[in-house]
Amino acid sequence: MAEPVLTTRGLTKRYGGTVAADHIDMTIEKGQIYGLVGRNGAGKTTIIRMITAQSAPSEGELALFGAHTPRDLARMRSRTGAMVETPSFYPYLTARQNLEYYRIQRGIPGKRAVDEALEAAGLTNTGRKVFKNFSLGMKQRLGLALALMNHPDFLLLDEPINGLDPEGIVEFRNLLLDLNRERQTTILISSHILSELANLATCYGFIDHGVMLEQISAPRLEEKCRACLELHVDDASRAALALERQLGSMDYEVLNDTVIRLYSHLEEPAEVTRTLVEAGVGLATIESRGANLEDYFLTLIGGAHHA
Repeated sequence: MAEPVLTTRGLTKRYGGTVAADHIDMTIEKGQIYGLVGRNGAGKTTIIRMITAQSAPSEGELALFGAHTPRDLARMRSRTGAMVETPSFYPYLTARQNLEYYRIQRGIPGKRAVDEALEAAGLTNTGRKVFKNFSLGMKQRLGLALALMNHPDFLLLDEPINGLDPEGIVEFRNLLLDLNRERQTTILISSHILSELANLATCYGFIDHGVMLEQISAPRLEEKCRACLELHVDDASRAALALERQLGSMDYEVLNDTVIRLYSHLEEPAEVTRTLVEAGVGLATIESRGANLEDYFLTLIGGAHHA
């Protein structure tokens, strides 16, 4: 098992009577790109704020790089970089001038740190253009450059692709993939743009109403989302037995008492129907499916809401 970069146990945040994050257990290992998936208001920003010490947990604990005492956590946070919501920059300063201001404020040694951050974020050619004249994509890149200035081992990004056009999203994605590949930077990225996370994440955490619904690796999620025949039946146990004995298939998944996903015989729905009917299974519908990340998430939160 790789070194844990982040571990949380029972991490909770309350605002009055509202629970914004409810006993969150997370583990992020070195080198992972962890996609924190949830709708706006699900609790993603709250979690990142607690990890970065911008907000104190109401209860629970967290560890960074194995450190968990307040003093050691403060020291380990120097190994992190964060971009939470929209960073504040001076509108009439250039990209270089803004970063130089923050470099001095944060006590980051060496002016070379600014050059390296601009280069990593693809902002070396902005010249004398001031921040107020930047495109949204350039502003997001400058926020990333600020987060990278201390060469973090762990990068936390809260909705970094919000508002970017398709070209900007692709450029930002490639930047993150390069950082992960070339610098071995571990990344936690939150987003409600699920199709884009699917191009980045190596593992996922699905959150809704402050509750972590599931954590799953990208290969396991891909396996769950592969093409199938979804069977809505009156008795999933009896249907499963028929699939095994009469159809000779073990390649299925029982989702609940009335829904089965069959991953074999995709081109033979009539044969599947005949097999179930002859076995006395009540078959309501049979449907070809191939879930994507959004479908999977909607199924999860649907199940959570009706649990």
